[in-house]
Amino acid sequence: MESVALLWIYLCYSQLRAMAAGSERVARANAERVLAVERFFGVAFERTVQEMALRADWVAAFWNLWYGTVHFVAPVAGLIILWRVAPARYVRMRNTLVITFFLGLVLFFLFPLMPPRLMPASYGYVDTGREYFHIDAGLRSQLGGEDRPTTSDFAQGENDYAAMPSMHVTWSTWFAVALWPLARRRRLRQALLVLYPLSILVCVTVTGNHWFLDAVGGWLVLAASYRLALAIERVTIARRVEGSRTSLAPSP
Repeated sequence: MESVALLWIYLCYSQLRAMAAGSERVARANAERVLAVERFFGVAFERTVQEMALRADWVAAFWNLWYGTVHFVAPVAGLIILWRVAPARYVRMRNTLVITFFLGLVLFFLFPLMPPRLMPASYGYVDTGREYFHIDAGLRSQLGGEDRPTTSDFAQGENDYAAMPSMHVTWSTWFAVALWPLARRRRLRQALLVLYPLSILVCVTVTGNHWFLDAVGGWLVLAASYRLALAIERVTIARRVEGSRTSLAPSP
């Protein structure tokens, strides 16, 4: 029953995310502001990363596939592992994940943002979903349609301007944080947990789907969501303790 509720919450999130699309003018203006901030702090490395990664077609194809698949699988796998191995931590991290949905939606509505891949050609960014093999292209080919997608819509949904925060980065970092205490043979498994969100950071940059500050926004959303989940947990425990005291109190 809980899995059905989580699925329903995610579907509602997807629907509201699609409704959060702002105008192209506002989204581009926000992107120019983000790029200006990145240049000021010296972290505007999206073009450099793309240029290094796109020297071979198969590299671009790999990151396109990685972007459109593992992002959806990892959170489900993480919840299942926690539910089976660490029920108490499952509740906390489940609440954290659900809260990221709501905080992400707030930012999508307040700050529509054009990703690098949709910026004018003069900026030099590449839409790898258009130029290289993408999972959407493979599906269309199997169905007898076009062999190349027009955008990365398979993974982006219906709102191309829902870029801040990067939920890919949020949820991949959530996965690492959620499973961190469960890692045995700690050095190896924790290294793999760290490598996963790092791979997503590279992925969203190579594919042109996010600015680096989108990743920062994703980390801040996760941190805020975790704090709120802890607060909910404390309130719930306090109410249970108070309820127990009330039930054990002697009748007058």
